[in-house]
Amino acid sequence: MKRLNIEVIVKIMLSVMAVLLILPGLAFAQERLSVTATIANMRSGPGTKHDVLWQVEKYHPVIIVEKKGEWYKIKDFENDAAWLHKSLLGKVKGVITIKDKCNVRSKSDTKSQVLFTVEKGVPFKVLARKGNWINIEHADGDVGWIYKTLVW
Repeated sequence: MKRLNIEVIVKIMLSVMAVLLILPGLAFAQERLSVTATIANMRSGPGTKHDVLWQVEKYHPVIIVEKKGEWYKIKDFENDAAWLHKSLLGKVKGVITIKDKCNVRSKSDTKSQVLFTVEKGVPFKVLARKGNWINIEHADGDVGWIYKTLVW
């Protein structure tokens, strides 16, 4: 009798797993978006009455971890969580620097001119990729190339 119960439980578990694989809408897939507003308030909860925890700039990339109506709970490159209204986000490919003193160069090689240097936490829009290099643009219009290990 005990063996029959274990077989039934295994069949139920396999059926549930099969449904989750067939209907991916049941399992939430994490989506990566970027901030499209000039400045966005990162809030403690889903609504404007919740506290502003910090602010981020345009092109700041985030991962959506939960949706509640028009509000998205996000995680950023430091694994910090907050809430943003969906109107502040878009499908812009963005990256953010994860190291201090990142050189942004004129071309996609280490021998090219350093155009400017940025600290950790500066977001950029991705314009193109070439091997291990990413062509980026800051919200202020500065453009250049950065090595992929310097960004998230």
